Order: sequence, then C-alpha cells, then structure tokens
Amino acid sequence: MGDYVAKVEKDLEDLIPRYLASVKQYVLDMQKLLAAADLPQVARIAHNLKGSGSGGGYGFMPITEMGAAIEAAAKGGDASGIPDLLARLQDYAANVRVEFV
Repeated sequence: MGDYVAKVEKDLEDLIPRYLASVKQYVLDMQKLLAAADLPQVARIAHNLKGSGSGGGYGFMPITEMGAAIEAAAKGGDASGIPDLLARLQDYAANVRVEFV
C-alpha cells in the first residue's frame, strides 16, 4: 500500500468520492478486458483515465500518468506490464488521501 496524497480544490469535494469510485470500476473493467485480450478497449478506457486525473482539474496526476502508460502499452500490443499498472492504479485509488485546499 502506497502513501499517496492529492491536493484538490475545496469546491470539488462533493465530486471526489464518485470520481474515485469510477476509477476503481475502470480498473475492474480493464482487468476483465485484459483477461479477454481486448487491448483496444483497455486502451480506450485508459485514454479516458489519462484525461480525467489532471485534465478534469481534480489533481490526481498519478491517475493521468498510469492511464497514459496503460494506454501506450495496450496500443503497442504489449500487455505484459498492464497487470502491474492496474494493481498500482487500484492501490492508488483505494488509498489516496485527499487534502482539500
């Protein structure tokens, strides 16, 4: 379990629990798709995650970074590192401590 902290704007406080729940669901979805060898769909979901972490202004850069890495691996047809990335993403989403600023 990692020691993660995200600084998020106070006015987004109501959105964060739902956002993190959706990230956890995306991880489960990608794990199922990976088991079915559906890398194009893994890449599609990862692309959405890549934009959501910081692009949405939430302040979760690691989600953006891991989403980008998963997308690149899936698009490149190299699934070997994706399970580890999904495990890290799942750990982050489950354990990140949010500080509202």
